[in-house]
Amino acid sequence: MSALTWPPAPSDNPRLPVLCLSGLSRNARDFEALAADLCARGHRVLAMDYRGRGASDRDSDWRNYSVEREAEDIDAGLAALAPGRFIAIGTSRGGIHAMLLACRHPGRVAGIVLNDVGPELDRDGLARIAVSIGTNMRAEDWQAAADSLERSLKAQFPALDAAGWRRLAHQFYRETPNGLTLDYDPALRHNLVEAVQPDAPPIDLWPIYDQLGDVPLLILRGAHSDILTEATLAEMLRRHPNAEAMTIPDEGHAPLLWDAETLARIADFADRCT
Repeated sequence: MSALTWPPAPSDNPRLPVLCLSGLSRNARDFEALAADLCARGHRVLAMDYRGRGASDRDSDWRNYSVEREAEDIDAGLAALAPGRFIAIGTSRGGIHAMLLACRHPGRVAGIVLNDVGPELDRDGLARIAVSIGTNMRAEDWQAAADSLERSLKAQFPALDAAGWRRLAHQFYRETPNGLTLDYDPALRHNLVEAVQPDAPPIDLWPIYDQLGDVPLLILRGAHSDILTEATLAEMLRRHPNAEAMTIPDEGHAPLLWDAETLARIADFADRCT
């Protein structure tokens, strides 16, 4: 298992540590811009790679790419990294893990940022991801990688320019002796494909969400998201007594956490968590 850690800048007013949890096929590099901003404000930032992603080892049994096994890995990582009381920031699948963390460790999670995820996930969006995950894994060079991402994600990020697509490519891909490859085990697709079958039960995490009590909650939604609907977001705000939301224009699933306005909103929320 691998994790990236960023130490806080010296400060007379130390802040709570921040644990960042990435999406299904993503990795800790997604949080580099956020970590730089939060560290400058006095937070220690940690970002884990789940098994099969980023710098963590691949698992020979794809069945271990499950939420249950990943939760065990996250707890093991917390024991090793010892952040004490912390703020959890979770993108997509990482947001599910953030909610589960608050239920497993009541009192330890001081606040949660959910990045484009909620107790209900739109089936059409999941199906879109299921079609592409684990396919077209390689690219000849960084420009080809950027072009591939633009073709598949342009509808989610219509305003991203050429430099942005290249920046995103460096988060998605890694260099290997055989060229560039997406930085995850393609076997991740099996669990997701099963989840979007017509006879699969719908994902219902409302019982988990309702256990969050009054833990401070910031919900980010990409305006073009096909995973977190406006209706689900509205219900989340209605049910939770201490939740707030921000919709990020020109972005879909999942917001990139690059822009100054989003970074400032997260930092303000983190500063209010005690």
